[in-house]
Amino acid sequence: MKLFADLDEPRQPGVAQFELEEWIDSSPFEALLGLRIEQASEGRAQLSLPFTVKLANGGGVMHGGAMTTLADTAVAMAIKSLLPQGTPFATTGLSMEFLAPVLSGQVTAHARVQGPDGRIFQGDCELCGEHGELYARFVSVFKVARSPK
Repeated sequence: MKLFADLDEPRQPGVAQFELEEWIDSSPFEALLGLRIEQASEGRAQLSLPFTVKLANGGGVMHGGAMTTLADTAVAMAIKSLLPQGTPFATTGLSMEFLAPVLSGQVTAHARVQGPDGRIFQGDCELCGEHGELYARFVSVFKVARSPK
């Protein structure tokens, strides 16, 4: 990622502050969390996130927002593996079912997508631990932006 501004600088609308080096790459927020893209191809993706203290909630387990970000990003990378570079799309709906707390180690996201059906992709993802523990299930809907006329 190429940075054109300080990461703590307020966002300036219409001004480029960073540029991804690859189509399938981590944004500044994802890099801040420590997400790693392990693979993304043919509508599937695998990403990982090590549980560090900065990702803990007040109870000492991995924050649900970090887990949701991991799953949402994994589905997005699976979608990117199917779309032409630069195609704009966004999450329009998501649901996360938390099954067990993450207490330590690395969490791996296994995502796959179906579609597109028109401009819609359906995604699902499982978050698993190092020994196969199932921490969460995620489902989402993404929509590709309309082509400018």
